Amino acid sequence: MSKTDSAISRKTGDTPAKASRPAPVSWIGREIRHLRKNRELLLLALPGILFKFVIAYIPMVGLILAFKFYRYDQGIFGSKWVGFSNFEFLFKSQDAIRVIRNTLAYNFAYIILGTITALVFALLLNELTGRMIKIYQTTMFLPFFISFVLVGYIANSFLDHENGFLNSLLQKIGMEPHNWYFETAPWLFILPLVSIWKGVGFSTLVYYAGITGINSDYYEAAKLDGATRIQMMLRITLPLLKPLVIILFILGLGNIFRGDFGLHYFVPNNVGMNFETTDVIDTYIYRALTKLGDINSGAAVGFLQSVLGLITVVSANYIVRRVDKDNALF
Repeated sequence: MSKTDSAISRKTGDTPAKASRPAPVSWIGREIRHLRKNRELLLLALPGILFKFVIAYIPMVGLILAFKFYRYDQGIFGSKWVGFSNFEFLFKSQDAIRVIRNTLAYNFAYIILGTITALVFALLLNELTGRMIKIYQTTMFLPFFISFVLVGYIANSFLDHENGFLNSLLQKIGMEPHNWYFETAPWLFILPLVSIWKGVGFSTLVYYAGITGINSDYYEAAKLDGATRIQMMLRITLPLLKPLVIILFILGLGNIFRGDFGLHYFVPNNVGMNFETTDVIDTYIYRALTKLGDINSGAAVGFLQSVLGLITVVSANYIVRRVDKDNALF
């Protein structure tokens, strides 16, 4: 705009015409545009979304049983409200300290030992080449799909007092056989060993996938500098895997108050003599439900486990965020 035009505008009071701008798009319009753009991907995800909604979210209506005295004739919504009375079941029990202690201790052991073992196997898999790596991956991953009912039978073939493999081996080397199911101390080692054997394959493949996603330029530069394989593992692979390890560790803490029911029920064979070291919250509640039929207390304990798991995850993420913000889950 020239000076002459500016002067004329000031005299006449006219303002120069402003460039027209498009009207801002509302958030609803942005969401609709996003849905249209990704409709194929959303259609592919629809079965999983529906499955999660039906299996995980609709049953959450039953959480109100934790605060009610449920009667079959009155139904879920017609039963009487009793507040927090159902939560007293676990804490008033004489076995409360034992089952809570076992649940926390075993879960910490499973998380720590499982993480270390999976990282070691993932690093070893990364060193393999050729077709053998597929065989190793399949062999390690196969136990993850085996049900704990079958795992219990496999454990029994090893631990049976008369025909078990371990007792036969002990007798051959001149040692006395053990009645494993009626002892408490051995289960401190048996249960973590079975847990690692069954679940390490899945965790190993997750970490191995993380390793394969690391840019190969880092390794090429390290080779030019004369770094050994061990040095590349310690200085490149493990530091770059740290965010993935932290995320899986935080997610694992979400189930820190939930005992692995299948592992602690089927493998020890639910024998009362070993409850001191095998009983966890979930197996204890299951026996209480089968004997007493108290649905209210079972719902209360399950709700409490979920709340404590949420608090644990949020607390762990908060600590990680304070230490290293970039590696926090949220």
